[in-house]
Amino acid sequence: MHEPEVCCIAKGKAGKKYEFGNKTSVATTSRGGWMLGAMSLPGNPYDGHTLDQQLTQVRRLLGGKLREVHVDMGYRGHNHCGTETVHVDKRRRGRTSKSLWRWMKRRAAVEPTIGHLKSEHRLGRNRLKGTAGDAINAILSAAP
Repeated sequence: MHEPEVCCIAKGKAGKKYEFGNKTSVATTSRGGWMLGAMSLPGNPYDGHTLDQQLTQVRRLLGGKLREVHVDMGYRGHNHCGTETVHVDKRRRGRTSKSLWRWMKRRAAVEPTIGHLKSEHRLGRNRLKGTAGDAINAILSAAP
């Protein structure tokens, strides 16, 4: 109510249909689930339009050593034009190879990580003011 930059985010889940706040993008490794990057995205942008920003942050932190990126179905229709290969998750296996399918299943490990950040590391409730406070909260919650 008192923060003008807070947006309504439709989740589409039965238990919690809507959340109020800002979107946060989290990047993890496929092996080990290490946090590579976290950033706050003001407003309610489409996930596919945020992929370049997140990959820019991860490239900057890793030194540009990305080859493949696995994302969920929210990133369909992304405008990524980098050197990385972007694999968008599908509803069923279809014609993907077994090794690629195993990596896509590892992508699902990000969801518990986000839940852990929300419940244990104060990502669910931000006490800092403004968009700068949102960005600081996202980075501090992902830091060990």
